[in-house]
Formats: sequence, structure tokens, C-alpha cells
Amino acid sequence: MAITLAEEIMLLSLDDESGVPEQRQAAGWAVAGAILLELVLTGRASVEGKYLELTDRTPTGEPLLDGRMALLDAWLRGREKRRVTDWLTKDRGKAANAAVESLCARGVVVEQQHRALGLFLTRRYREADSTPEAELRRRLRAVVLDGAAPDERTAGLVALIHAAKLHRLAFPDVPRRQVADRMAEVASGQWAADSVRAAIRNMQGAVAAAAVAASAAS
Repeated sequence: MAITLAEEIMLLSLDDESGVPEQRQAAGWAVAGAILLELVLTGRASVEGKYLELTDRTPTGEPLLDGRMALLDAWLRGREKRRVTDWLTKDRGKAANAAVESLCARGVVVEQQHRALGLFLTRRYREADSTPEAELRRRLRAVVLDGAAPDERTAGLVALIHAAKLHRLAFPDVPRRQVADRMAEVASGQWAADSVRAAIRNMQGAVAAAAVAASAAS
């Protein structure tokens, strides 16, 4: 089974040398948003304006998505809908951890534990299979730098990367200004059906709003 959008964002986040996540907070917003976007694209959830709701609790067959859907269902506590930014705020750290664990389960990365100063346990995730990240970066480069038309999933991925300002993770050797305009174009372009574009637009807005609010609070 193909890796999820959330796992793809985590792959971009993990430093190839150290195995440590970079831009951890921003990546957490994007990962939580990516999981929710996939639930929307698979018909399990909907995001309308500021609010989200579960529309179908049938399992997707993807453990990462189904695990988050169960937690989302519990969080809703019988309510029809709640604010999407509240869920992203609650889930961003745990969602990122769940995405890394899923990559480990797939054999894409391997967890290595270290004790700093002999006391503090740290975890690093080194790449065991470079194929998924290489394909991911090839796909992003084709769309953002070479002007290829994206499929729905790639358009959603680009929109989330742009909303969370993760341009450097996706294109570490390209100036942000060079890719930001194209990413914005992809996020708002006519690449998919109206319903898919609306889902991507709503999730992009929610991730951006949550990230801005968190920065202001800190």
C-alpha cells in the first residue's frame, strides 16, 4: 500500500544525516492536517469552513488513518461537529509520532535510541529504504519546479507544505521565493474536482490558521 500524505511529510521532515525531525512544530501541523485531508478524500470526514465532522466511520484499511479516526470519533464525543483548528492543535504532536511509527512498521525508517549524557533518552529515525523519499521528491520536483500537472494527492501535499511553510524541507537547495508562488498556484489550481479542491483549500486554511495562532500564543 502506498504511504500516506502524513508519512510523506514526516519523510521530508526527518534529517537524512541525524534521523531527527526538523521544523518539528510546523511539520506536526502539516502531518495532522494531512491525516484529516486523507479522511476527507476517502469520504470519512468533512471540513466545512471552521468545522469538521465524521461522515462515515467505516475503516479505510490503513492503520494510521483508522487509528486517528477512532481518536477523532472519541474527541467529538457524540457532537455533530467541532472546530478543525482545535483538533489540529490537540493532535499535531501525537499525529507526527504515529506517522513515524507507521514508517517504522513499513520498514521505511528504523528507530535508534540514544541516551544523551547517559540520562535522557532520544530517538532517531534513520532511513532504511530510500525509495519512497526519492519518489516523493521526484514527484514534488516535477510539479513545483518543472511545471507538471499534479494529481489530487500531490496537489494536497503541496498545499499543506505551503500552508505550514515547510518549503525548505521539500526543496532544501532552492530559495523559498522560487517555489512559494508555484506552490500557491498548485494549491488553488484547477487540478481536481470541485469537492476535492474545496477539501484541499479548507485544510490548507485550517493548518495555516492553527500555525499562526500557535506562533502568536508563544
